[in-house]
Amino acid sequence: MSEFTRMVDPRQITAAPLHLVASPQECAALAQRFGLVSVERLEADIALESDGPAVNASGRMKAAIVQSCAVSGEDLPVTIDEPITLRFVPESGAHRPDEEVELAEDDLDEIAYSGSQFDLGEEIAQSLALAIDPYAEGPQADEARRKAGISDEAASGPFAALAGLKKKD
Repeated sequence: MSEFTRMVDPRQITAAPLHLVASPQECAALAQRFGLVSVERLEADIALESDGPAVNASGRMKAAIVQSCAVSGEDLPVTIDEPITLRFVPESGAHRPDEEVELAEDDLDEIAYSGSQFDLGEEIAQSLALAIDPYAEGPQADEARRKAGISDEAASGPFAALAGLKKKD
């Protein structure tokens, strides 16, 4: 079960957009799932539109998170404001579970669901995960590099170890 479940039945879609807000408990669970210090806030305003058996979802996701700086490890507050565009389609039983399936370019943005509902909250949570910069750096990053003896990208890049071996010869 997802940490941020918001089940939607396509038969119950109205013109009113949905306002999804994660509870403090859901935020804490999402922070743990994504390896963050905390998720302070997660909300989304999403308009749903039926397109035959498919459902198009579009809107905005906003979040306030605290993650660790990739270099110094210090807490780094981050605000996320991202557009969301999703397309939910009924799962097709046209292939066997182990069968290789070729996807067209348009298919890559479709999220298959089975039964009579799909989990919009889980897709918002996954969109949050994709919006997190895994290499975010805080104001103390340069100082941490200096203390570690790494002064620039050449000194810390993929060939830094080879350069160190060359100097010893």
